[in-house]
Amino acid sequence: MSDKCVIVRGGGDLASGVIHRLHRCGYRILILECEKPSAIRRKVAFCEAVYDGEAAVEGVVSRRIESLEECRRVWQNGEIPLMVDPAGKCIGELAAQGKVAALVDAILAKRNLGTTRDMAPLTIGLGPGFSAGEDVDYVVETMRGHDLARIIIKGPAIPNTGIPGMVGGVSKERVIHSPGAGRIHNIVHIADIVEKGQILAYVGETPVEASITGVLRGIIKEGYNVPLGMKIADIDPRKEEKKNCFTISDKARCIAGSVVEILLSEGVLPEK
Repeated sequence: MSDKCVIVRGGGDLASGVIHRLHRCGYRILILECEKPSAIRRKVAFCEAVYDGEAAVEGVVSRRIESLEECRRVWQNGEIPLMVDPAGKCIGELAAQGKVAALVDAILAKRNLGTTRDMAPLTIGLGPGFSAGEDVDYVVETMRGHDLARIIIKGPAIPNTGIPGMVGGVSKERVIHSPGAGRIHNIVHIADIVEKGQILAYVGETPVEASITGVLRGIIKEGYNVPLGMKIADIDPRKEEKKNCFTISDKARCIAGSVVEILLSEGVLPEK
């Protein structure tokens, strides 16, 4: 068994869609995450393994590890290792050993947090903050619409508009931002049906109200210390789509397909 892998920086819901697809295609993945991930769609985010030791997305398990030596064991068990390494310090170590096939920056921070083309033989950036041919080899568009998942070989993705994509005919109203600063205490759970004006959580002593009626598609982890204005919840107005809370989104699957296309076009084949 070869230890050559594709490193994915980030384990949020969109990143997890890419990771899941790569894993199912036979690629060996190593996920790098920050110390306190802030995923909203936590039921479909591998980054939850940071807190819980493991996380499952549609039958695929990621498992937190503390050292690179643990990767092989986790891969042999058919799982995906996840390491807390926000600066990507282990990338250079693995690259020096010839164990990195490609690097995908899927942090989706709307800016580049340190990925460079010399980090790996092939580098891919998802969304705004990257320029193909400069800081990464390829960029994949993440903006919903006609160009979603378009592979960019020169130049940047569409700049961040700050306006959420349309879901069920609703855009910015479906996303809830923190009305205050402090630790969040959740009253409701992901997949609950909520009514407009209903209290979903408290940030400190400040109530967080539902902006629309629908299914609570995601809410930030209980106890997370949130700043004022941070995105903390997402409501899908389509009550009948409750199952979507537990499955990878169409957007994530679309982006994942483009990442696979890039890897195959560059001759990066699955290791198993």
